[in-house]
Amino acid sequence: MNENERIAIDEAVEKFRSLMEGQLERAKKIKEDRDFIDYEKLDKIIIGICGGDGIGPIITKESQRVLEFLLKDQVESGKVEFKVIDGLTIENRAACLKAIPDDVLEELKQCHVILKGPTTTPRQGDGWPNVESANVAMRKALDLFANMRPVKVPEEGVDWTFFRENTEGGYAVGSYGVNITDDLAVDFTVATQEGCDRIARLAYDYAKRNNKGKVSIITKANIIKTTDGKFLNTAKKIGEEYPEIVTDDWYVDITTAKLIDPQRRRDFKVFVLPNLYGDIITDEAAEFQGGVGTAGSANIGKKYAMFEAIHGSAPRMISEGRGQYADPCSMLRASAMLLSHIGFVEKANALEKALDICMFEEKKLTITGRDTGCTCEEFGDYVMETITKMN
Repeated sequence: MNENERIAIDEAVEKFRSLMEGQLERAKKIKEDRDFIDYEKLDKIIIGICGGDGIGPIITKESQRVLEFLLKDQVESGKVEFKVIDGLTIENRAACLKAIPDDVLEELKQCHVILKGPTTTPRQGDGWPNVESANVAMRKALDLFANMRPVKVPEEGVDWTFFRENTEGGYAVGSYGVNITDDLAVDFTVATQEGCDRIARLAYDYAKRNNKGKVSIITKANIIKTTDGKFLNTAKKIGEEYPEIVTDDWYVDITTAKLIDPQRRRDFKVFVLPNLYGDIITDEAAEFQGGVGTAGSANIGKKYAMFEAIHGSAPRMISEGRGQYADPCSMLRASAMLLSHIGFVEKANALEKALDICMFEEKKLTITGRDTGCTCEEFGDYVMETITKMN
């Protein structure tokens, strides 16, 4: 080993030390927050509307319009307030060299729940600065530790709910990797005891409350023995507190195969997964109900919650002038999850039912992403007309 290599390793070790000190402080902090917010006790629920970039502002604005339609009485009585938050565009984030500009983050913290549009994440070679994913940063800043994604295809026997750990794994420190030399690059993955515990407990609590009967723990603990091993062992231990629920565990690679097995996939109910595997598996699962454009997701913490589409910002649609034809269905599914989370379950169910009618049953209008289909606004009108007819 030459002197330059020794210096490079010493510098990498110092970066690692600083990173681990920060993660240890984070681990201590997340132990301090014990109680979930009780929305029924709030005088006013503030819903943040954060459009993001690309097609994000278009589909988010349409979802806000549907939410305001459903919550008209609550808005008029002062029980619900909508707060529009701009500034989460890639241009603004790049100018600030921050995943979330400070002023935007402060506005987000003034809300109880957030409906967030897709945001562009820079990647190597695309010309943008190496700022962290806005999603990852928001999950960490607001401690949104659980990503919940439901997937239902009744005719296929598919009724899955995924609980993806949101704040740890490879994504927690994904932008802090080190190029030690031109020949060696290193990234990191992180697991804390509290982080593993709270995501597993949320998954088992959900399974119990919704009579799901089974929780599947997904890892690669045979290879990633330390962090995945902690996740697996913690979830298994919590599963022992729920004797009425069957626990099994699968490696992530074989899970991807079993999800496309028409017989075996019917056995799955609730999944609990570390961050990276959850991201991959839930995108695969969404294909069963029509693709990522049909699915919403919830990001749940004890103080805040954020709801979003699971697809990207589609900058090509904007550059080609097709933004008005963007599909709002994923954001509308996320809006239904938001309504349920803050206690308006009947309104959430009505929106879900209307989306099923508009997307799969009646299909009077079709979104194609081009002028061969309806616009985003026209589809929003269709959904609201359907809800009115249902009543």
